[in-house]
Amino acid sequence: MPQSLAKNLIHLVYSTKHRRRWIDISIRNRLFAYQAGIFEQWESPALIIGGVEDHVHALFVLSKNYPLKKIVEEVKKGSSKWMKSAGVEDFYWQNGYAAFSVSESNTVEVRQYVENQAEHHRRTTFQDELRALLRRHGVSFDERFVWDWGLCRPFRAVVK
Repeated sequence: MPQSLAKNLIHLVYSTKHRRRWIDISIRNRLFAYQAGIFEQWESPALIIGGVEDHVHALFVLSKNYPLKKIVEEVKKGSSKWMKSAGVEDFYWQNGYAAFSVSESNTVEVRQYVENQAEHHRRTTFQDELRALLRRHGVSFDERFVWDWGLCRPFRAVVK
């Protein structure tokens, strides 16, 4: 085959450090727009970005030219700097993230899920949501390493 063709849809989830409620409604859409620009810059266009005060969900097309880890690093690093410049001076993202592959046939469902985060979190916590996503995608995890419990511990997940 003379060319490389790929379409890898990723549902990315990451939270603020200690799940602090730093992402106020007044700044949220501007943050998501800024993050969309970073995704685009790294050839990984976002289909939708959403979230609430303490975490973000993004559905995006992973570039065939860059690893997932690099895309996440750049989005978090760039948006952290942007939040600080926008007046949220102690802003930080938690070290880890969760990322799940999404089939083309589930794109609409995941898009709606991301779009309805505010409604969803009237009924469930971020921790319960992430546990459910990890289980649904068959990712085994150790609670001691998922949450930042006052220390920045790395997220460790192993696919069964």
